Amino acid sequence: MATLQELRGERLRKLKELQKLSVNPYPAHVVRTHKVSEIIDQFDQHEGQKVSVVGRITNIRKFGQIAFVVIKDASGSLQLFLNAETVQPLNATNSQVGFEQLPLLDSGDFVEATGNVIKTKTDEISVDVVNLRIVAKSLRPMPTPYDGFTNKEERLRRRYVDTNVNEAVYKRYLRRSHFWQTTRDFLLREGFVEINIPVLELTTGGADATPFVTHMDALNQDFYLRISHELPLKRLLVGGYEKVFDIGPRFRNENYSDEHLPEHVAMEWYWAYADWEMGMELTERLVRSVADKTFGRRQFKLANGQEIDLGDDKDHWPRISFVEIIREHYGLNVFSATLEEVQAQLQKYGVEVERHDNRARGIDKLWKKIRATLAGPAFLIDIPTFLQPLAKTQPGRPELTEQFNLLLGGTEACKAYSELNDPIDQLNRFKVQQALRDAGDNEAQMLDIDYVEALEYAMPPACGFGYSERLFWILEGVTAREGVPFPQLRREIDEVTKEIYAELDLG
Repeated sequence: MATLQELRGERLRKLKELQKLSVNPYPAHVVRTHKVSEIIDQFDQHEGQKVSVVGRITNIRKFGQIAFVVIKDASGSLQLFLNAETVQPLNATNSQVGFEQLPLLDSGDFVEATGNVIKTKTDEISVDVVNLRIVAKSLRPMPTPYDGFTNKEERLRRRYVDTNVNEAVYKRYLRRSHFWQTTRDFLLREGFVEINIPVLELTTGGADATPFVTHMDALNQDFYLRISHELPLKRLLVGGYEKVFDIGPRFRNENYSDEHLPEHVAMEWYWAYADWEMGMELTERLVRSVADKTFGRRQFKLANGQEIDLGDDKDHWPRISFVEIIREHYGLNVFSATLEEVQAQLQKYGVEVERHDNRARGIDKLWKKIRATLAGPAFLIDIPTFLQPLAKTQPGRPELTEQFNLLLGGTEACKAYSELNDPIDQLNRFKVQQALRDAGDNEAQMLDIDYVEALEYAMPPACGFGYSERLFWILEGVTAREGVPFPQLRREIDEVTKEIYAELDLG
């Protein structure tokens, strides 16, 4: 079997042959009158009509004076029929190749073909090609599905190959796009306004996470990549907007897992004059709507083997008390348990105890051990105030917040709460978080005095909500890195590429 270097060398030879004929293998102008699917799906309307189609060659078969070439565009595959007697000859100024130059084409090349729509003797819908142009020459062969392009590392590094070879992967990222579009459409129908907010922040907050740090030369000052959309969007509520949202990337300097990526896309909305009960009702409708329009169903089997049913519109998802479930599983009172008692339970259940763990962090780890077993959908409620510095407390129960988390597939797919808008209370909670941070907890929230100042101008009562693309990964049934087209990976250049570009210092 020929090596990649040998196959690439043969394609380079063909490239040079085309260039010797004065053919530009990479022209800028392309003519396209129809997508492939239009010809296939509406053959009766297009039979006998002249069309121009474009696409990547996936197969070439030549039999004497006739040839069959299969091309693929984003909509589907189509056969091109070429007859040596009717295909126009070489016209180098237009990048047009004749039948004689067909051996200079390879699978993977992009071509433009013009001719009448026909059916061949084998009843195959085809284009009877008169004019054939090369519009991009490939130098590396694209694997076929039969080659078994299954190596996980290679698939992640060369996703552009993966989506060509594996149709299921190609369709996944179309669904991912549709997931976010249906999210946006739902919120717009509900009267929300999309307002984009900065990615670079002087003080970052809205979640427990370690931020990435960068430097802005223009101001000679360090900035953080946002870990959440929350605080800028709530500043917009202070600014007079009543229903706002943003969809975009956020960054958390944490390790990879099946549920987490350091960079991922997320959405958050904030709704003035709403509370957490109204937020739960909207969440049920939002998630069901997105599932309906993205996947066409409400029943899912997840990657971890769990099965979920999002239910009928008339049904409400059950509620689980954080305080009670910790008591049931570990015998701990989350309000009075000491750090030593929490650490003892962590050790008993095989959960890592870290040097800078505090009581709140330890209780959260114990909860996550339970969470993994809960398929959902359900709302987690009764979350202690010391675990959520940005939420309002329940009337008559200041130790508990008006927060709900959507439990789905063993994880928390969404988080929301009645927003804290008391500037004095907010400042005091920030002080607690900053003390934890100063003690070594890099995920504790920073004291954002500018946000406190904004609250002093008064923010209306509001509910806020957010989910990341983890919700898509859950419903799609894939891990985090399989759920995005280009996950970050450690820099690595394979030996073949180093050999091909030996004149470069590639390390």
